[in-house]
Amino acid sequence: MIRVYNFIGGVRGLRVVWQCEEMGLAYEAKAFAYPPPADYQAKYPPGSVPFLEDEGGVAMGESVAMMLYLAQRYGPTPLLPADPAQMARVLQLVVAGEASMGGLMNPMMGTRFMAPADQKSGWTLNFCEAQVKRALDYAEDLLGERAFFVGDELTLADIAVSTALGMWTGALDQKIPPRLAAHRERMMARPGYQRAKAAFEI
Repeated sequence: MIRVYNFIGGVRGLRVVWQCEEMGLAYEAKAFAYPPPADYQAKYPPGSVPFLEDEGGVAMGESVAMMLYLAQRYGPTPLLPADPAQMARVLQLVVAGEASMGGLMNPMMGTRFMAPADQKSGWTLNFCEAQVKRALDYAEDLLGERAFFVGDELTLADIAVSTALGMWTGALDQKIPPRLAAHRERMMARPGYQRAKAAFEI
């Protein structure tokens, strides 16, 4: 069975189990508080979350890699369309959700919650914020007036970008462009998202 380790309330692990819910995959959610316990760090020395285990000796970190792994091992799935143009757009947005959005939010969150008071502003923080805003504007343009980023149903692109939006509004208390805000509301209303969220609210 798929097993996903995550911090209580952690959004990067949430997107992995959300995908499991949407694909109908059985999983076990293992949640713990920060800092990670010693037995987890022994299992995954970087100590970051999420971490996934699966049958056949699979053990991996990095949530975007997990999303692609699940889609390929347990697909085919509409979450990763077979059409080349649609697949390309989905893969672009899945990677962008972390590389151009979530990854740049990490130093912003570190600064907000851990930096000394006299170090909570600076060039790097402003650079990261500006780059994320550019990425969000681009994503909103791609979304347009559609319900989903690619095609007429949910894909990994929607899960990935919605997760980044959750960090942007939740941990960083930032505003989302209006069409992206409406998209996130739709995503949060999905039963699969609600079940995944509950799995890490122990």
